[in-house]
Amino acid sequence: MSTCTTASRELDEPLAGTAATARTWLLLEQPGPWGAKALTSSHLDPVLGRALEAAAKGTDVRIALIRRPGRHADFGTPAERQVYAAHTVPGNVWLQGAMTSRPEELLSLDFAALGRGDHHSFGTVLHGRPHTGDPLALVCTNGKRDRCCALLGRPLADELAASGVQGAWEVTHLGGHRFSPTLLVLPFGYAYGRAEAHHVKEVLQGVREGRVVVDGCRGSSAWERPGQAAELAVRTATGEYAADALSVTSTNGAAPRWEVTVAHGDGRLWRVIVAQGASLPPRQESCGSALGSPARMDVVAVRELSRAALTAPR
Repeated sequence: MSTCTTASRELDEPLAGTAATARTWLLLEQPGPWGAKALTSSHLDPVLGRALEAAAKGTDVRIALIRRPGRHADFGTPAERQVYAAHTVPGNVWLQGAMTSRPEELLSLDFAALGRGDHHSFGTVLHGRPHTGDPLALVCTNGKRDRCCALLGRPLADELAASGVQGAWEVTHLGGHRFSPTLLVLPFGYAYGRAEAHHVKEVLQGVREGRVVVDGCRGSSAWERPGQAAELAVRTATGEYAADALSVTSTNGAAPRWEVTVAHGDGRLWRVIVAQGASLPPRQESCGSALGSPARMDVVAVRELSRAALTAPR
């Protein structure tokens, strides 16, 4: 049986520059089945789900539902649910956790401030505290979005949990079904595709050490797609894997070509040329969809330059 993941893998479709974009992630535990649009098609009150979507719109906050790996028979909703918030922009990376018995409390959060990296309302509204446990490994398992997420994601989530990965959760949607199993790691916010358990454990160990593993990486959710590809290209070119070392400081241009500036904390700068191409031959972007040519981010050039060169007329 052919799937979207089979075609993507066989055609060696590049992963870089395909991560979902969100500077801040807000995660709410919701056991039980999930529909394709989980915030409004799960056991979460759909009125609350729509209100949360409206509150987050335009704030750089992305909301997702999470559940512990395992069987998802309808055993009811727990009295208290886990909530996480994470900001992924280098220089202000944080991950906070809280418990709530009233998920409607999330509507009292300051979503605009969360999107800017200010976690004050998470603390005051939910009594949130810095997360001190293992990094979070969020595996997309929502088969209602795409069957590959269930067929490939759930076994990965189960294997991680069974092997003692305390931060393993299933998550509703990370985009890029054809790269399943897909994974988001917090607090740094790097996404991965075609993930396997042994590789995920290497990624999580890197997070504990403050490092980014670039193998299999789709990019950082903090940046738009051209910036994701550019930052990964600079890491590969320079061997700089410290998670907080690089930032995307500007992206100029529009599809199909951008000039992206990537800055190092020590003052070095790179100009990266990123071109948007079409993935050929045509393939399905998700199971059941028509054949198409998904956009891909191709790095054309990586050039280190001085601050003087950056400001000089061109």
